[in-house]
Amino acid sequence: MDQARSTISKIFNGEPHSYTRFNLTQNMEGDNSHVEMKLSSDIDEEAGGNGVGGHLNHAASSKPYISQKLGRTPKNLCFTAAAVFLIFIIGFLIGYAVSQKKEQAPVCAASVSTADTTYTHETGAAPLMDWDDVKRLFVQKLTPAQLEKTFSDFSKDDHRAGSPGDEELGNKVMDYFNLFGMTTWTDEHFIKVHDPPASGFNRILFKDGTEERPKGFLSYSATGSVTGGALYAHYGQESEFRLLLDKNINISGRVLLIRTGKISFAEKVANAAKMNASAVLIYPDSADTSIDENTELYGHVHLGTGDPYTPGFPSFNHTQFPPVQSSGLPSILAQTITRAMATKILGKLGGQNLPQGWGASKKLGDEGDSIIVQVNNVLAEKKIHNVFGVIKGFVDSDRYVVIGAQRDAWGPGFAASTVGTSVLVELARSISDMVKNDGFKPRRSIVFASWSAGEYGSVGATEWQEGYLSSLSMKAFSYINLDGIVAGRNGFKVAASPLMYSFIENALKEGYGKDSSLYSLYGKKDWELDLMEPMKLDDAAYPFLVFSGIPSVSFRFTYSNSDYHYFRTIQDTRQKLNAATSNQVAEVAVTAGRFAGHIALRQVHDHLLQMDLMRYNKIIRTQVAKINGKVKEIKRMQPQLLPSALTVQWLISASGSYSRAARSLESDIQNSDLEDIQMCRLINDRIMTVEKNFLSPYISPRESPFRHILLGSGPHTLKALADHLDALKTDDPEADADLFRSQFAMTTWTIQGCANSLAGNIWSLDNEI
Repeated sequence: MDQARSTISKIFNGEPHSYTRFNLTQNMEGDNSHVEMKLSSDIDEEAGGNGVGGHLNHAASSKPYISQKLGRTPKNLCFTAAAVFLIFIIGFLIGYAVSQKKEQAPVCAASVSTADTTYTHETGAAPLMDWDDVKRLFVQKLTPAQLEKTFSDFSKDDHRAGSPGDEELGNKVMDYFNLFGMTTWTDEHFIKVHDPPASGFNRILFKDGTEERPKGFLSYSATGSVTGGALYAHYGQESEFRLLLDKNINISGRVLLIRTGKISFAEKVANAAKMNASAVLIYPDSADTSIDENTELYGHVHLGTGDPYTPGFPSFNHTQFPPVQSSGLPSILAQTITRAMATKILGKLGGQNLPQGWGASKKLGDEGDSIIVQVNNVLAEKKIHNVFGVIKGFVDSDRYVVIGAQRDAWGPGFAASTVGTSVLVELARSISDMVKNDGFKPRRSIVFASWSAGEYGSVGATEWQEGYLSSLSMKAFSYINLDGIVAGRNGFKVAASPLMYSFIENALKEGYGKDSSLYSLYGKKDWELDLMEPMKLDDAAYPFLVFSGIPSVSFRFTYSNSDYHYFRTIQDTRQKLNAATSNQVAEVAVTAGRFAGHIALRQVHDHLLQMDLMRYNKIIRTQVAKINGKVKEIKRMQPQLLPSALTVQWLISASGSYSRAARSLESDIQNSDLEDIQMCRLINDRIMTVEKNFLSPYISPRESPFRHILLGSGPHTLKALADHLDALKTDDPEADADLFRSQFAMTTWTIQGCANSLAGNIWSLDNEI
């Protein structure tokens, strides 16, 4: 008995005091019921001896504490023991109740029904389906047979943007989305585009009297008539124009013949305009393509995306913007011609021999090889509709991935639009079915978008972004582009934000049933070198990345790693695509759909977004090192060109700030509690700010819409800073040291601002700069 008394006395009187807390709290978005039991009467001791660390580890080190000294009589000891036992029973019952509730309803909140959807959405953490089960269910639902049926539904010979055929397909997409039980809506815009002349024609007249009247055309070309000497300019790249200048060839006022490939039509014309050429004729060369010599080409030459007559603003019917034009509209004439037309002209040119590597059978042309070019395109207003459907998430329903495909085409557009639209619809059907019938509960939402006017430069998609940019910037965490995803079967290419590279690598390694992974089929020795490519201006994902700051990805199966030859022609048919895929169009489309679906499903399944923040750190450091080297060289060799006060240290410090902020966030991710909904949301929000904050806040979207300082274009980019330094060294008349200093400061603070945002709270900022 004495021994028992001694033991109990030590428990209550002999050991250091501690703090015990029983806490039952519902998740932050659900029921707010809160049960708390605290055994302590010494507030001072609690504050002094049980800080943050003690609170976080209370479960491992807590001991019951009763501050009042108890006597050692049997009566007091029994009373105390009974009180402790009662407390223990209460705590046990509370824990048991919580455990039972979790078993019965894994979602820590009540379900709420919404009027606009057929699904039931929880306000707390949705129970996760194992990723392997998600993948297995998805693979079962996306099949070649189902895609063949959808191909048939969306195949149409005439569905140019704003046409009745385009509207009919848009209505059909809407019907499918409604059939799947999705919430749907449309987005209407009134855009301006160039159509070929309704009466009359565009005309090419060579000096020997040869006249051509091409049916193909380039929207947004300048109109009128010019005469100039013919000059062959290969692909029309800047380096090739420099080569012509090095040969003392006059480019000003010339009519340039440029072959397709390497860069977009718009870039070719913009480069020619910089050289003061008067017109550009674009044709397909037999060395690059196997299309028929009489095949007409179609396209646009706006060096940008969206409606060039409302740059930076949405082309809604009720907006009253003053007349303004995009800086990307060309000032010179541009027209496509067939290979047969080009062959006739090229065979009659005189002048110098071609530079090495440009071919051996042609002359460059001289100023006496006169050509008249007439372009009579007509500016027309068209009403277009974007069509949307959404599968809402069960936790963060206001955060979403967007999957999009263009619906219009110059002709049948089977590879350009039919395949992408069909895969979009089948992805919506498959994932909707998983949610309704198989118990899959995505954490975040998936928005499916069918765009119009994609052939005119992603007009529908860009106008949507311009209309809702402030909302998209913090809610859309990625964009997946389905345009042109099947253009062959022997090769595979991906273009994406650097943030997504590691995530894409993991997606490529995923196998689907008996199928080998794309990584093993196409990755070869170096997956990044073999599969990844820069995102180009004419990629529909490009404006999402460099205008809206949304991490984006495009991909495509290719024909022996070359471009599909029938894009931008009226010969883009099922038969042509069958030939490029060995009659495996549906099978290749299924694989493409599974890859896109994998990316989307993984992003809405996982607690945290898989974005590699350190990828940009490598890019920034590489660019900063290059700029630093050029500045040092100029200060050593030509110190008069730069202000003596100019130092690269600010830019280096901003780069360091980004590196530290990225590593800090990675550490936070490693130490995060994945069951803490609010913590996951805060971390994901910090991740989502990275791409957006690389958009320069100092640049007008009307003048330079692609504001991304690392991937965009314009004087605000890191690449432009390096190029400006080169111009200063060569005494280029357009180089300006004061302008360089201003651009340098703005770029520095853009990087620092991104680092500050990435750091999170204002008290976590790195102010070393």
